[in-house]
Amino acid sequence: MIKVLLVDDQSIVREGLASLLQTKPDIQVIGEAENGKVAVMRSLELKPDVVLMDIRMPIMDGVAAIKALSQQAPQIKVLVLTTFDDDEYVTQAMAHGAKGYLLKDTPSEELAQAIRSIHKGYTQLGPGLWEKANSTGNTRVNTSPEIAALTTREQEVLQLIAKGYNNREIAEKLYITERTVKNHVNSILRQLNLRDRTQAAIFVYNH
Repeated sequence: MIKVLLVDDQSIVREGLASLLQTKPDIQVIGEAENGKVAVMRSLELKPDVVLMDIRMPIMDGVAAIKALSQQAPQIKVLVLTTFDDDEYVTQAMAHGAKGYLLKDTPSEELAQAIRSIHKGYTQLGPGLWEKANSTGNTRVNTSPEIAALTTREQEVLQLIAKGYNNREIAEKLYITERTVKNHVNSILRQLNLRDRTQAAIFVYNH
């Protein structure tokens, strides 16, 4: 069971998320917080596995709360869920220790899968947020443009291919079906103009 703490300054949002997540058999909402200060206190008290964190909140915002948690309870994983995709928010949240950043228009099943992946140690970024997360002023993380052009999920699949995982193992780690993994693999090979998984693994190590 994945224990989740909900953090949002709007009670109606917290109630909606709680109702949504409580339908998932492997996710348990163990508490709520209305701002970053309360989020830190309740995280230290309740010890959730994943904190679902808003960004703009009174008293203490999400970025400050993420920084505090990364220092005081680094084992707790934070997934940002917000309406704001500003470069500064994304960059600061990820730099201070967030493991993922999603927008509130994310479909419910994708949100649940993101929580599962974050819990397993993977990073989750919503569409269009990869470059923002890797942005630090005018510098960029040295990533191959071909790899950067892949979706976040395709990059995760590619990373696991490079580590030698087969489709079944990738499906288990990312909580998706083998058929979905196969579709991602085919898309990756097509976009990178590669013949097979071995070439894909070599591509990763070379880039």
